[in-house]
Amino acid sequence: MFRRVADFEKSWAADSASTLKVFRALTDASLGQAVAPGGRTLGRLAWHLTCTVGEMPGHAGLEIDGPALESEPPASAAAIAAAYEKASDSLLARVKAWSDATLDVEDDLYGQRWTRGFTLHALLEHQIHHRGQMTVLMRQAGLRVPSIYGPAREDWAGMGMQPPKV
Repeated sequence: MFRRVADFEKSWAADSASTLKVFRALTDASLGQAVAPGGRTLGRLAWHLTCTVGEMPGHAGLEIDGPALESEPPASAAAIAAAYEKASDSLLARVKAWSDATLDVEDDLYGQRWTRGFTLHALLEHQIHHRGQMTVLMRQAGLRVPSIYGPAREDWAGMGMQPPKV
C-alpha cells in the first residue's frame, strides 16, 4: 500500500515505462496470440491493462483520460501503446491532486472498502501480473521479450555471457 503520493508516482513512472516496452514490442499480427482457445489474447491483455489505468482509480475519484473498460481494442499494436501511454500520463498528472492524507480515504471497489493507497498498490500489481502473462504469450508468438527487471534471454549474448540455465 502506498502512504505517499510521491512514492506511487516514482513506482508508476518506472513500471509504466516497462509496460510500454512490452507494448511497443508487440506487432499487429501478434495481438491475436492466445494461450489457449477462448483465452485472452495479447491484444485483449494489453487493452485490459490500458482500460484499467482509468477504471480502477476512477472508483477512487480520479478521472483519467483513457478508454472505457468495456471498449473494443484497436487492431493496431501502436494504437494500443499510444492509448496506454496517454492514460498512464493522465494518471500521473491527476494523482498529483491527492495529498498523502488522501491515500487513507476509503472507497468502494468491487464490493470492498479499499484505501486509496491500496487502490494504487493494487493497480500497480495488477499491471505487473498481466504484463508477466503477456511476456509468455510474446514468446509463444515468436516475439523478442524486452528486458524488464533484468536481462531477457536474448540480452545475455550482448553482454558476452551465456543465459542462466533454467
